[in-house]
Order: sequence, then C-alpha cells, then structure tokens
Amino acid sequence: MWDRLVECVPNISEGQRREVIEEIVGAAAGEGRGVIDLSMDADHNRSVITIIGEPEGLANGVINLARKAVERIDLRKHRGAHPRMGAVDVIPFIPVCGVTMSDCISLSRKVGERIAKELKIPVYLYEESATSQQRRNLAAIRKGEFEGFAEKIADPQWQPDFGEPRLHPTAGVVAVGAREFLVAYNINLKTSELKVAKEIAAAVRFSNGGLRYVKALGLHLKERGIVQVSMNLTNFKKTPILKVFEFVKREAERRGVMILESEIVGKVPRQALYDVAAAALQLKGFSPGLLLEEQIEKTLRADR
Repeated sequence: MWDRLVECVPNISEGQRREVIEEIVGAAAGEGRGVIDLSMDADHNRSVITIIGEPEGLANGVINLARKAVERIDLRKHRGAHPRMGAVDVIPFIPVCGVTMSDCISLSRKVGERIAKELKIPVYLYEESATSQQRRNLAAIRKGEFEGFAEKIADPQWQPDFGEPRLHPTAGVVAVGAREFLVAYNINLKTSELKVAKEIAAAVRFSNGGLRYVKALGLHLKERGIVQVSMNLTNFKKTPILKVFEFVKREAERRGVMILESEIVGKVPRQALYDVAAAALQLKGFSPGLLLEEQIEKTLRADR
C-alpha cells in the first residue's frame, strides 16, 4: 500500500486502434504505479488513461507511456472530433493522499522537463503548474491545434516552458500540469445538428456566462449521426453533475431537442454521484454513512 498517492490522467490522441492503445497502456504499467482505467472514444479519436501510484513510480510510468505514444501515433494522419495538439495531448497530476498540490506541481515540472529532454517534445505547463496566467487554461494553450502550432510556437509569447521552440513533426506538443479532481462529462443529443450542440455548449460554459466550473464544447459524433456537449467539470462540489445535466436538458428542450444519454469519461469520485442521488431524491440529512458499503469499508479499516 502506498502512503503517498497521486493520480495521473493522460489524454492520448488515439481512440480507434485498440492494439496501439494497449501498447501505450502496457508501457505505463510497472513498479510503484498501476493503470486503473481506460476509456476509448472512436469519434473523438482519443483515449483517457487513469494511472495511480507513488510520485517516483508514477513519473517513470508516464514517461514510458509518452515514449510509446510518440512511437505509435503520427498526428499528421490523425482525425477526430476532439481538439488536440499532441500525440500525448495533456498530462495532469492530481493529489489523492499523503501529497499536496505543491508536490504535484513539482512532479509535473520534473516530468515535463524529462519529456522535453528525452523525447524532444515541447512542453507547456498549465493549471496550477502554469508559469503565467495566460497558460492556466488548457484551451488557450491548445488553440490552433497541431496544424497551427508550428506558427504559434515561434511567437515569443508562446515559447514552451521546456524544450526547443520547434513543433515535434509527428507528436506535436504536450501540456503537463497539476489540478484538482475533474469530472469529464458528456451529454449526447438526439440530433445531428452541430449548431445546436455548439449553442448549448456556449450557454453552459462559464466563460460565456454559464455555470461556474464548467468548460464545454459542441462536437459532432459522425459515426453515430448525433452531436455531443462535451464538458469538463472542474469543481463538482460547487457545480454538481445534476445541475449541469438539468441546465443542458432545459437548453436542449428550448431548441426542440431531447437528450439521448450522458456519460462519464474515466473515473469519478464517489461523492460526485452521491451528490446526484441526494439532490435528485431530495434526501433529507443524506451522508455517505447511510450507505451499506461505506459502513462495511469503515468497519473493515477499523479492524485492521
């Protein structure tokens, strides 16, 4: 059992070739860390990998993952609904237990420096690790995507934090940072009209005056013939999942559109789903202690 535990959730620009993703995931495994989840999306052509471990072991796993991704992914041939700028697009570190945000910032900088030195990929630090305010927001860094980054990286304002100011020809650039838990939450709509998804995404995201702690994009899932409001919820405690769902539902109904389904990408803290149940049922005095499994786990821990 690790006394110091960090979560890392690399987003990889490949979601269609399972054999490639399995190679990349396999490279991440090893001493001092473990891969606990893989979510592949063919329409996005993107995969989200969840790794946990102690800081040193996790760092080595992430470097191995990035090295294999560079070997197997060529962004010149990549097409997908989700914006991207790198073969490994983003690498966030999240404190779980026995570590602080400061520890994760330090870890992200060490990993970023190694990626630039060992893999020759320019690295941008974002969120809590950012070296300037304009680099905190991942969307600002990613703007222009892979195809526009050769020009962007030459701008003195967009020099990388680590590495040479030259786009890697096949792997692009990568953002590495530290942040709190984030819920990747998507809502699929019963329509093929991309305009509807983009309008709803604009309404719900905080930067446009919508819900605080919500980032959103409207995307077209061509293989399914539907559209999606793809969101990152950066503080599920202050803006719960159910509040976001109800907001999007209202906006969709105003446009004569129904929700088909919603989905969570990657792992989610159990409290986020407890909050949904408590709010939907209007439960009085709800707490995790009401749940059988929570009480069993508490009892077992006490008996150790």
